[in-house]
Amino acid sequence: MHEAAFHLLEEVIQNSLFPEVDLALRAGRHIDREDGERYTFVLDAQSFLESFYRRYGCELVHVSDGFFYLLPTGDQMGRRRLTVGEMLVGQTLALMYLEPTTVQAEGVVQQLAVVTRLASLVGERELTKALNPRRRKYNERVAQETVRSEISKALRGLENLGFIDLGEGEQVRLRLGLLRFSEAVRGLSDPAEALSRLIAEGKAEAEVADGEDEESEEAEV
Repeated sequence: MHEAAFHLLEEVIQNSLFPEVDLALRAGRHIDREDGERYTFVLDAQSFLESFYRRYGCELVHVSDGFFYLLPTGDQMGRRRLTVGEMLVGQTLALMYLEPTTVQAEGVVQQLAVVTRLASLVGERELTKALNPRRRKYNERVAQETVRSEISKALRGLENLGFIDLGEGEQVRLRLGLLRFSEAVRGLSDPAEALSRLIAEGKAEAEVADGEDEESEEAEV
């Protein structure tokens, strides 16, 4: 019989891993099995942490795929919506995560492949408009530069939230947390096809914890 790792909330808080895990969760980061001892710590302390964060108006969500994140349910803790770029790129990466070719590549894709896939789903003009709605005139060269710049920015944001790891060159390693972007199509007979339609139709919305309470551009595609 497995012996409980913690018996009191005080033991959880005094653990050396608590500060970094707490800060990561409050910043909206997703903690998955690849995080090793941090994931194990949250798993062992889950019942105590659920009660702890509930007092701050947040739910500690444990997805059966193997990751944790904080979901704001009140106004005590800061929150922000993902940017349009983060949502579009996140959904596209979730789609790529589900594909056999990505599994064969051990979850690694190239940034150019992400740009190409997103443009094929949304359309180049529509994608440029979504990522830079203030620009009225379409210029192909400027549009390509804008798309690459905004997608790079979105990838950095997704890395901070624990959805991906950016490697050398333009490598992007996909992580379990990306499955959160496919929640709307979970359980359907063809989730990849359904997610493709969502991306093409611009149906993007997500909210993460943000302990800094900073405002961010909201996703309204």
